[in-house]
Amino acid sequence: MDYETIAPEAFGASLTGIGLNLLVRDVRAEVAFLERVFGMRGHRVSEDFAIMTYHQQLLQLHADHTYGANPLLGLVPDLPTRGAGAEFRLYETDPDEAARQAHAYGAEVLQEPTDKPHGLRETYILCPNGYAWVASRPL
Repeated sequence: MDYETIAPEAFGASLTGIGLNLLVRDVRAEVAFLERVFGMRGHRVSEDFAIMTYHQQLLQLHADHTYGANPLLGLVPDLPTRGAGAEFRLYETDPDEAARQAHAYGAEVLQEPTDKPHGLRETYILCPNGYAWVASRPL
């Protein structure tokens, strides 16, 4: 599928399984963060929206203002941390490299890369919108 040219209605009809959609203050800034720190790729990037790919996975970013009539927007805090209690786990990202990139980007690394008893090396990173991203690799 060509994410750059697909019509919105065709893209919507193609979605299956579980979808992940994040509301963000600045779509372009979030795309830059996700591309640099985690090696994701942004498609159809605009002030309103972006499709992000991570290996064979998709996620969508929507700017807050695109949710003007959506009841969810009233629940989204204006505070920097929006996704308290949620973790977005990226199992195919080197946690050491992600932490290096996060530091270079100026993002907050909540936990430096650490070997965990459940068999993964992980790092916890907050994006500029306050969502927790966990880069992980098997030990």
